[in-house]
Amino acid sequence: MKSRTLRVLAGLSAIGFVLLLGIIYAFLAAYVYLAPSLPSSEGMRTLPQQVPLRVYTRSGALISQIGEQRRVPVSYDEIPELVREAFLAAEDDRFFQHGGIDYFSALRSIYVDLTTGDYSQGASTITMQTARNMFLTRDKNITRKLQEIFVTLRMEHSFTKQEILETYLNVIFFGQRAYGVAAAAEVYFGKPLNRLSVAEAAMLAGLPQAPSRYNPVTNPQRAAERRRYVLQRMLALRYIDADTAHRAMSEQINAHEYAPRFDVEAPYMAEIARQIVVARFGDAAVNAGYRAFTTIDGRLQTAANRALRLGLIDYDRRHGYRGVIRRVRLDASAEPRDFEALLNDIAPVGNLQAAVVASVAPAAARVYVRGGGFAQIDWDGVSWARGGAPTGKVDSLLHRGDAIYVVSDGAGHAQLAQVPGVQGALVALDPHDGAVVALVGGFDYFSNAWNHVTQARRQPGSGFKPFLYSCSLEHDFTPASIIMDAPVVMADGSVEQVWRPKNDSGTFSGPTRLREALVHSRNLVSIRLLRAVGTDTVLDYATRFGFDRATMPDNLTLALGTLPATPLEVATGYAAFANGGYKVDPYFIERIEDAQGKTVWRAAPREVCESCADDGTAPATGAGQASAAGQAASAGQAAAADQPAADAIAQVLPPGVSPLDPTPPPQPRSTNLLTVAPPLALQLPPLSATTRRAPRVIGAANAWLMDNIMADVIKRGTGIRARVLGRDDVSGKTGTTDEARDTWFNGFNQNLEATVWVGFDQAEPLGEGEEGSSVAVPIWVRLMRVALSDVPDVPRPVPAGLLTARINAQTGQLAKADDPAAISEYFLTGRLPPAGAALGTPSNSGSEPLF
Repeated sequence: MKSRTLRVLAGLSAIGFVLLLGIIYAFLAAYVYLAPSLPSSEGMRTLPQQVPLRVYTRSGALISQIGEQRRVPVSYDEIPELVREAFLAAEDDRFFQHGGIDYFSALRSIYVDLTTGDYSQGASTITMQTARNMFLTRDKNITRKLQEIFVTLRMEHSFTKQEILETYLNVIFFGQRAYGVAAAAEVYFGKPLNRLSVAEAAMLAGLPQAPSRYNPVTNPQRAAERRRYVLQRMLALRYIDADTAHRAMSEQINAHEYAPRFDVEAPYMAEIARQIVVARFGDAAVNAGYRAFTTIDGRLQTAANRALRLGLIDYDRRHGYRGVIRRVRLDASAEPRDFEALLNDIAPVGNLQAAVVASVAPAAARVYVRGGGFAQIDWDGVSWARGGAPTGKVDSLLHRGDAIYVVSDGAGHAQLAQVPGVQGALVALDPHDGAVVALVGGFDYFSNAWNHVTQARRQPGSGFKPFLYSCSLEHDFTPASIIMDAPVVMADGSVEQVWRPKNDSGTFSGPTRLREALVHSRNLVSIRLLRAVGTDTVLDYATRFGFDRATMPDNLTLALGTLPATPLEVATGYAAFANGGYKVDPYFIERIEDAQGKTVWRAAPREVCESCADDGTAPATGAGQASAAGQAASAGQAAAADQPAADAIAQVLPPGVSPLDPTPPPQPRSTNLLTVAPPLALQLPPLSATTRRAPRVIGAANAWLMDNIMADVIKRGTGIRARVLGRDDVSGKTGTTDEARDTWFNGFNQNLEATVWVGFDQAEPLGEGEEGSSVAVPIWVRLMRVALSDVPDVPRPVPAGLLTARINAQTGQLAKADDPAAISEYFLTGRLPPAGAALGTPSNSGSEPLF
């Protein structure tokens, strides 16, 4: 019996040994067969992840993340220990003890797979999950499982445990397009990793097993059950104590789908940056980890957002309340979660939040603000919508169940609001090099992505007059020149009808000095001035500032600003007055870095250099002035220097597609007022390019004179509302087109130029009494109050080529010593008016009198 038993045992041992050898051989054979398809150790270290394009301000504050996946890579040390422990408890508590494979679990998985044939079991170690997510397909078969084992062993050999856990927590999928635990924390809880509670960390740790099933937004009950399991495992492993576990299990689930966390709100600039990066590096760049550092100043951008939105809301309120969004039925026992459900489909617009009126009394209404809890609206917060309602009666305007928009301070107070029907744009430039430091393309990017700064061509109206007046100063006119402000009727063939222009005020001032005509924006003076100087001359002159001659009308309406231009083009033109006469090119990106942090492109803007020797491109002042044709030729040579970069971009984009044009809004009824801007000339010089000098386009004395006259526009003219800033170093010009379809303000000092436009997308009138001074100036003031808060009020130095003289305020002639109407005026050297000269036009003004 003993001998027989020994023989049986020996036979079984032999069979087992042979089977073991067979398994080892099969395993080795499988490795040899599959080895070519496995990633190498070096390949695993260098395998790129899909990291979104990130857009930053110039100081490094995050503006946007753009890509197919929401991912925020973090290092091992940046992941709180609590979060690491939660995932170890949920997925692999023996992670730091095993060699990558839990063999008992693996054998059980293989047995179940072979006996059932569905291959649904997994070994479930963190290393194997990392291997599967990083390097393998999602197929469920023996070949893929063997590949997973081989890659797991290779990873354990090539990486430390900390590196593997870090990789796992950065690549695992959590649902809602979120990859990695940091992105998941933002998506579900709107907070960084270091602010997660125990309950929130446990909920995230429970997601990877089945992201859709345990999604706390769509399946809060199942998510709570999974969280309980993870917390129990953390308690069993002594990562937390019983009291902590109990409190975490009882914690209410406050998960929502949060938008990505950004430091600065600048979505219009983010879209421009995306298109520039794609034009430079191709479509795949949005998932390749590039980082674009824009020219945006975070402080000014935040101020610009607020300024434009408040300005549009102010205008909208002046034109009445259009009513509630809708009315909903509220149960007497409604709770916050019920209010949230009722408002779930009403998205925020700009700084406006959806709310529902929970209760109302004569003196105040109690509203629930989506995502913000309860707030109170007093009479002051609704009085603007009063119409015929009794004064002080809130309940005459709002009723329980009204779904409305509000502006909330987050501290329990709110005001009734509505989404403005009007649109606007604000762009601010550094006049020394053209850097766009603030850009707001509309009230809200997510409800209207049309960028009115770069895409909407609108008539600048009287905002074009400074370019006309600057041209006149180069052609024998002075600030003291007298031109008649009186009615005129013109039969202009290019206008195709009898034209009877008038001043906005409907009044006429008679003989008017040039300075006063611009300060008070006298249309009839401007028309006569254009006729005197010559339309062709002014058209050529305007091209120096960046305006396209092909789009400008070749008739006298040009004096009233009937050319189509984007706010960015107008702002660029005004930058020449701000910087002393130089043409700068607007640019948006300072540098672009790749995923490794290497700078792969850097801007090389044209910079103003007043101390540099004259490069010959500036027009001379006084008797010897350069011709407009010479200036145009210089501008053409400067533009040609950038042509190779522009051509390279054109080769990347499909024919006819602008790199800065998303889908436009519905075609406007008046296409001559709102048209699509052509592609911007994206400045993408090579990385080795050095700083370039901005060309001078007008003389320093001319620029100073225009600045001085436009300072009077603010001190006592159409821009007088900007006088509230209490500064003497700001200048500007309003613009209002026919029937106030477009309203503008273009203002600047030596260090900043900002242009504001307000109008309807369909080019409709803004209403009786609305003009640039009432609509656009207050927006500009709100921005500049922040921008100049710590900036000294420094007068611009008077350049060479200017002199002062006493003139008679009525005649513009040199004044006698005892003239009581004498005032001081500035003149270009050699342009003094003669004493006692008769009123009339300069000698080169044409044959027709200006009276």
